[in-house]
Amino acid sequence: MNAIKKIILNLQLARCNSTLPSEFVNRNPRNLERMRIAQKPDGYHLDKPGKRYWHKLVLIESQRTVTAQVVHYLNGTIIQARSSEWPLRKRLYSIKDTCAYINLGKVFAQRCLESGILEMSCDIQPKQGGKVEQFLNEVVKGGVKLQEPEVYKKPNPWDQFRPEKPWEVTEA
Repeated sequence: MNAIKKIILNLQLARCNSTLPSEFVNRNPRNLERMRIAQKPDGYHLDKPGKRYWHKLVLIESQRTVTAQVVHYLNGTIIQARSSEWPLRKRLYSIKDTCAYINLGKVFAQRCLESGILEMSCDIQPKQGGKVEQFLNEVVKGGVKLQEPEVYKKPNPWDQFRPEKPWEVTEA
């Protein structure tokens, strides 16, 4: 009986392997950003500074709630977490206090990691020991870097320093 199952599995695997396309097409629209090849937008010289990013962390504080967003320079809001969402709200005493900021940071970091955004630009200047600083600390503890890497610039053949290409994986 086991021999028959093995034969059937081998036939199914052979059929699956024969139908694989010979060329791989990556349909991820943000693949060039992950490989650090895509150009960051500069904007116009009259624009306010801070336009040079792929993804940016935005923290919106209203009178009743707090909202954390990842904004893409082209597509707008990608990921959003609010302290007024029911799963978060029913576990909090207040949706505007320090505990809400800390828990919002944990939830936001988890959503960023699940969607594959590991690095983003952040130009928020928090007060020392304030709620916003604790929110940012929780996002960093969750595994998200709050600084984007620079765009990869191809070195000239005569350059002494040749940086590692971000899309190549080298193992020792």
